[in-house]
Amino acid sequence: AISASTAKKSMEQIIQHGSVTRGWVGAGVQELTPELAESFKLGDTKGVLITEVIHNSPAERAGMKTGDILVAIDDKTIEDSSTMLDTVANLPPGKVVLIKLVRNGTTVSLQVKIGKRPRPVAE
Repeated sequence: AISASTAKKSMEQIIQHGSVTRGWVGAGVQELTPELAESFKLGDTKGVLITEVIHNSPAERAGMKTGDILVAIDDKTIEDSSTMLDTVANLPPGKVVLIKLVRNGTTVSLQVKIGKRPRPVAE
């Protein structure tokens, strides 16, 4: 199922540009379970665990690291992986956003320039 707001944004992009362009940062994420939150000494389970940072991606260039907990993008609280993916996908490539992370118990803010989602490589 696609949300009405996502469908509307896609339709507007097709009308304006002839295609849909999705924002991309190049990081793999995992839901933050109560057990993971406890192991990272976090107060709650809001946010997502960064499990992968793709080489030469916007996330890597900004300094994001595996093991970081992403908690906000441009002051929008990231509750879970679907919120994170929707938020990033709806950002225009080239936009610089402030990403708030928790790294080793400390809050870290990074500026990330949103990239354009690469096309899948045909096999």
